[in-house]
Amino acid sequence: MSQKPLNIVILGLSITSSWGNGHATTFRGLVRELRNRGHHILFLERDVPWYASNRDLPNPEYCQTELYQSLEDLQARFTEQVRAADFVLVGSYVPEGVAVGEWAIQTAQGVTGFYDIDTPVTLAKLAREDYEYLHPRLIPRYDMYLSFTGGPTLEKLEKEFGSPMARPLYCSFDPELYFPEPQEEKVWDLGYLGTYSDDRQPPLEKLMLDAARAWPLGSFVVAGPQYPETVQWPENCEYIHHLPPAEHRKFYNQQRFTQNITRADMIKAGYSPSVRLFEAAACGTPIISDYWDGLDELFEFNKEILVSYSAEDTLGFLKDLPEEERLAMGELARQKVLAHHTAAHRAQELESYIYEVLSSASSILSQEKEVELGS
Repeated sequence: MSQKPLNIVILGLSITSSWGNGHATTFRGLVRELRNRGHHILFLERDVPWYASNRDLPNPEYCQTELYQSLEDLQARFTEQVRAADFVLVGSYVPEGVAVGEWAIQTAQGVTGFYDIDTPVTLAKLAREDYEYLHPRLIPRYDMYLSFTGGPTLEKLEKEFGSPMARPLYCSFDPELYFPEPQEEKVWDLGYLGTYSDDRQPPLEKLMLDAARAWPLGSFVVAGPQYPETVQWPENCEYIHHLPPAEHRKFYNQQRFTQNITRADMIKAGYSPSVRLFEAAACGTPIISDYWDGLDELFEFNKEILVSYSAEDTLGFLKDLPEEERLAMGELARQKVLAHHTAAHRAQELESYIYEVLSSASSILSQEKEVELGS
């Protein structure tokens, strides 16, 4: 079938506020690039107080954004738009997500999809019978399940949960925001950017902070909120409590290497890159990462990324890798993410998935008509 501009409705956690969530920046990049490809997008967001007081993009120029007060308000004001859409996408962590999903599936006459920006967390919740924003009965009813996690998880979604079509739609980065900036002198040998979590702290201690303690002459930095006062920072490790997104590019460019640490659920699932991985690579900053299945499908080990299993490994990279190799590694990783992991790539992937379903539906209709004519 010929590809036409699409009328898309997205019901997501937030696009207007990036406060305390990673959804807004994901949706902003995706929606902007969908618009650049000629599509029309209506973004529907639940109006909640914690985002209302922290809206850093109240009116995105690349889509129509509407706030709704309740499920009843959503149904009263936007039923016609959902019914008329070519594609309706419901995101993870949408308030009353199960009821919203039920309504969207029943109302939509076009293609429907669920976009899981939190797949390992979602599957863990389903295993506990915690149906905060998704119920197992909805998974087979969505035409597609789009996931921040790829690999075996996609097969699980199809075989165990009955999704007719599970596809990866990884996080991405904006090349206009993340790029190399020449620095007179690097401020830190190794840095880490991430909010505190109980499951990330042990590997952070093992791979980075123990390395700092073993190398007093080195310079280290950790940036992110919610670290408890009980954390004992090495004397040569600076701690930055809050680093606004606008300062992330400069932060990466001031490091010789950057540390990547992955949540336990993401490691267990594998194939779950974080946006920090792509943003750091886009700045040309070489990455020292923990290991998880699927990482080598994104970056080539020892050529585009370094994998550490101990403080000794980390120190070896920091102290022994020749400068020429360090720079080359950063550049190769940058070229990799520019070729595969921008928001424009994600928009193109999503578009292809939608057309795949539309084409399949069109083919089935044609076959049914042929049967009718034949009879």
